[in-house]
Amino acid sequence: MSLRAAGSSDSPALTSPSNRLIIADSETNANLYFATGFLAPDPFIYLQSNNQSHLLMSDLELDRARSQSKVDQVHSYSDYQEKAKSAGIPRPGVADVVHRFILEQGFELDASAEWLVPNDFPLEYGDQLRECGHTLKTKAPPFFENRSLKTEEEVDAIRLAQQGVEATLDEVLDDLRQADIKDGFLYLDGKLLSSESIRRSLHIGMMEKGLLAQHTIVACGRDACDPHNEGSGPLRANEAIIFDIFPRSIESRYHSDMTRTVVKGRATDVLKRLYDTVLEGQMMGIAQVKHGADGQEIHKTITEHFEKQGYETGLRDGRMQGFFHGTGHGIGLDIHEPPRIGKIEQYLQAGEVVTVEPGLYYPEIGAVRIEDMVLVTEDGCRNLTSYPKELEL
Repeated sequence: MSLRAAGSSDSPALTSPSNRLIIADSETNANLYFATGFLAPDPFIYLQSNNQSHLLMSDLELDRARSQSKVDQVHSYSDYQEKAKSAGIPRPGVADVVHRFILEQGFELDASAEWLVPNDFPLEYGDQLRECGHTLKTKAPPFFENRSLKTEEEVDAIRLAQQGVEATLDEVLDDLRQADIKDGFLYLDGKLLSSESIRRSLHIGMMEKGLLAQHTIVACGRDACDPHNEGSGPLRANEAIIFDIFPRSIESRYHSDMTRTVVKGRATDVLKRLYDTVLEGQMMGIAQVKHGADGQEIHKTITEHFEKQGYETGLRDGRMQGFFHGTGHGIGLDIHEPPRIGKIEQYLQAGEVVTVEPGLYYPEIGAVRIEDMVLVTEDGCRNLTSYPKELEL
């Protein structure tokens, strides 16, 4: 169940206009799950107006929504479908049902009854509702302003997921520590270790701890120089291996996110210097995180540090090299949430959970990325990640 519903008594007030509409499934739409605390794989309708929240549910989910959701009122979709038929619509669709419900609630069809919808609101429904006379306005993330500011309960959920990640990675790195090196490749109990086999071990280990992981990155050598390359093939000794792990808790649905870079064997001196530079940059970034800090300035500080150490960013030999992604992002029910720490001015607020994850990528040397999650506070931040940062295993 959701740890906090939008508009609940322990949440900051929502900004005007107060009319909000979402039509989606809460399995994939984090805004809808945040607003309702109700998990369902099929689309349903959420409306909020005058500090009252409503669901329109199919008969299949009606009773469950009434017992499990955190909204004020749950209504039968089929009841309003019948009312639309009585009004002369022979085969009423979703927009017709929403229109009938809004009319019954006494809203006027003018700009004063403007409805905020997410920027991914279905175009078909939007067009149909406008044809019925409703005023819709899209809103970019965050759709619920208070969603970025985490309660202590939400922070605990993120931290609990992170503990599962750290325990699982520790198990896998123990395997790498015990692995043998033969002809430059890694073997455990006579079996060749690969990105795929290690990723499978990570996923199984996290599943056992109540975490669901997808697209986990276990990228070795040149593969890691593409930051979102999941990695493939045998793991090699004496080369950097990036582990980027960002599962979701099955119970709370909150994410964690951590990246570590390791070498099984001996890292070259140039790779060690690359690693030390990234670690220094990350610590500089974390030291700047606090309420009111500008993410653009944090990113600039790290970028300038890298450049001073001789690590420039740009297109070289047909591919981007250096530090060519953002420094961090918010995290919660989605793996990527506002705010961003990057090239655009954006100010941090106490209560946000953000990542700090600089990286440097050079195919002739290797790649290094190090990532922690931190809770923004009034005068600094609290690191929610405790896993060691050690290059060589």
